[in-house]
Amino acid sequence: MDLNSASSVVLQVLTQATSQDTAVLKPAEERLKRWETQPGFYSVLLNIFTNHTLDINVRWLAVFYFKHGIDRYWRRVAPHALSEEEKSTLGAGLITNFNEPINQIATQIAVLIAKVAWLDCPRQWPELIPTLVESVKTLASKRLAADRKLFYDLASGMYNFACSLWNHHTDTFLQQVSSGNEAAVLSSLERTLLSLKVLRKLTLNGFVEPHKNMEVMGFLHGIFERLKQFLECSTSIGTDNVCRDRLEKTIILFTKVLLDFLDQHPISFTPLIQRSLEFSVSYVFTECVNLIKMIVKNYAYKPSKNFEDSSPETLEAHKIKMAFFTYPTLTEICRRLVSHCFLLTEEELTMWEEDPEGFTVEETGGDSWKYSLRPCTEVLFIDIFHEYNQTLSPVLIEMMQTLQGPTNVEDMNALLIKDAVYNAVGLAAFELSDSVDFDQWFKTQLLPELQVSHNRYKPLRRRVIGLIGQWISVKFKSDLRPRLYEAICNLLQDQDLVVRIETATTLKLTVDDFEFRTDQLLPYLETMFALLFQLLQQVTECDTKMHVLHVLSCVIERVNVQIRPYVGCLVQYFPLLWKQSEEHNMLRCAILTTHIHLVQGLGADSKNLYPFLLPVIQLSTNVSRPPHVYLLEDGLELWLVTLENSPCVTPELLRIFQNMSPLLELSSENLRTCFKIINGYIFLSSTEFLQTYAAGLCQSFYELLPEITTEGQVQVLKVVENTLKVNPVLGPQMFQQILPYVFRVVIEGERYPVVMSIYLAVMGRVLLQNASFFSSLLNEMGHEFNQEMDQLLGNVIEMWVDRMDNITQPERKKLSALALLSLLPSDNKFNFIFMRGPVFTRGAFIESSCIAPC
Repeated sequence: MDLNSASSVVLQVLTQATSQDTAVLKPAEERLKRWETQPGFYSVLLNIFTNHTLDINVRWLAVFYFKHGIDRYWRRVAPHALSEEEKSTLGAGLITNFNEPINQIATQIAVLIAKVAWLDCPRQWPELIPTLVESVKTLASKRLAADRKLFYDLASGMYNFACSLWNHHTDTFLQQVSSGNEAAVLSSLERTLLSLKVLRKLTLNGFVEPHKNMEVMGFLHGIFERLKQFLECSTSIGTDNVCRDRLEKTIILFTKVLLDFLDQHPISFTPLIQRSLEFSVSYVFTECVNLIKMIVKNYAYKPSKNFEDSSPETLEAHKIKMAFFTYPTLTEICRRLVSHCFLLTEEELTMWEEDPEGFTVEETGGDSWKYSLRPCTEVLFIDIFHEYNQTLSPVLIEMMQTLQGPTNVEDMNALLIKDAVYNAVGLAAFELSDSVDFDQWFKTQLLPELQVSHNRYKPLRRRVIGLIGQWISVKFKSDLRPRLYEAICNLLQDQDLVVRIETATTLKLTVDDFEFRTDQLLPYLETMFALLFQLLQQVTECDTKMHVLHVLSCVIERVNVQIRPYVGCLVQYFPLLWKQSEEHNMLRCAILTTHIHLVQGLGADSKNLYPFLLPVIQLSTNVSRPPHVYLLEDGLELWLVTLENSPCVTPELLRIFQNMSPLLELSSENLRTCFKIINGYIFLSSTEFLQTYAAGLCQSFYELLPEITTEGQVQVLKVVENTLKVNPVLGPQMFQQILPYVFRVVIEGERYPVVMSIYLAVMGRVLLQNASFFSSLLNEMGHEFNQEMDQLLGNVIEMWVDRMDNITQPERKKLSALALLSLLPSDNKFNFIFMRGPVFTRGAFIESSCIAPC
């Protein structure tokens, strides 16, 4: 395809392919499909999508077809593969286009580079990494030098004006709030918010040392006064007012300015610490709590153990913190957090009644705690308690001691206060472990509370069993576990669903603990498993079912074969659950995980699960089906475990191996598991398996070997070696296409010792176990290298002997030695080779390798 003449034609067809008219669209798509295998087509596409003057949709489509081409035609062994010359041109073009103005297209170009890098880097594309590093350095230096200096100058020049503008719009808004003119108020508030956004960017990024600029510090100090004014204003503006949403966003933005400034300029924030803490403890809402937490945990404010090694700024910040966090202040913060913030609210109690499963779902991971008041205050409590443990431990212990004995079920406030204190004790478990005799407390206080069955006592039943779960891994005598298991059995029958779910969570924590003993659980296992199964059936939400499945999975994993008598009902229920979860792939992942442990527990008896199990594996590992994106990793693990516990390979189990070739073609991070699965089939049923799939498997390996990493090559050759072990007659014939490649690598002297070791092991097995095949292979390679067989074998033996030191495993070293010595019978025409200097001098080493123990 001539680039000059083709560019305009391809551009026209791509434009037609973006049309909404099917009469125009379909012919264009057909022409593009025909061009996919034309030399030069992808060079034209590269020129089109790197041309910033063209229509975005056309460029996007060009990127799409280019990506499709990489997937199908970039590999050297692919049908209609791109030429090395064109690939080199395309690679060079991709890494010269780092100035893409459209973010979506820039992202796709990055994906293209990554796809090519996966296949070619570093061997066929050595210039990629140096180019990327140089580009990053260039961009970074530009940003940190000229551009950043320009922004500093801009910020310094306009900061005063921006502050004046913000103050003007803020004052205007506050004056107009009481006027009743909602349109004018909203307009002023919009301007206030916009000017505040500008100031936030200037403050965070416009100054190297912001604390040395009076205008910046004046603005930051002014935020506290403005925050008070806006908070007071929020009390007079109803929820139905058009300004309400914008007002709340402005209040949050005020605090974000402080939070971001603290995060990016902790030393410059030092003069604001005192005022921030005073403000935050007065106005407790989410962002203020985050502000206290960041000040408490900030490493810039923590001096070294040797104070002389700390900077003056750090010491000053530490001094301000210590002056604020006095004993009375810390005590008050602790008491307020527990007695106010930890109390279950009316809204939460209503949700408990109306949507118990929704109540139990907690969003965890990452920074999710930052955006909700309860988890935010809990994280603050943990950090403050950890930081000031010696001060706060006696305070919390005193609160515990005032709540000894049962609580009146008619006094809801007392129940909620005890719930809050128990919550705090659970959160501070590690810090309290040396101060609280938890075992005694469990026997005298907690167990009796778990036995109170009154409906109004359910918050405490839920909290106590959760508290025990938090302490299990911290301090809990092994001898007390049977009493805990008995309590768990009772609570799994509780009338309240939230209590049952919390109990299941504690059970998981208990069996997952390091000191777990199976023998202690066995007397309760049948009851527990039946109750967990009932709970799994009763809950309806996907997240809750996943949670209960994880508990079941953990129990099955820990008791292993002891679970066999009790899984009948669960096994019968899984097909229905799988069908119900068709739209919930994450729930299906949980089902797969449970089956992994179930198969391990059942062992050879897991063959009874095959009618359900094998179709599930088939679906999960089929890359042509959309669910594989979610299910593949767990599906492969289940496939492997199924093979490991299978007494024999059934026709159905053999049939699902059809999914393997596309999986190998993916070359994903799951390759290692794929190789283990292949080995499983070879060990279980080598003859039947190889007769059915050897040709396709050999082709896949042949395509993989030049493309994958050295570790991947080792894994491929281990499969070949295992085949030769279990089937020395058929094995060489089955992998006939690969063995010349092995021979070639040995002759050329593979430089990686681990890789060379496995190549020599494969060659040694062929030579030792199937000499006639080795002879024919030697003859074939003689023609390829244009050498006589004697000369070629001599070169092989010299390389082999020279690389014997690469072989570290005694078994493989002995194999190589025996293979070489098998060429030594007195009438062998290759004897003269062993009399060559390098080989002869290594004779003693080869002999010692033969007689050394494996």
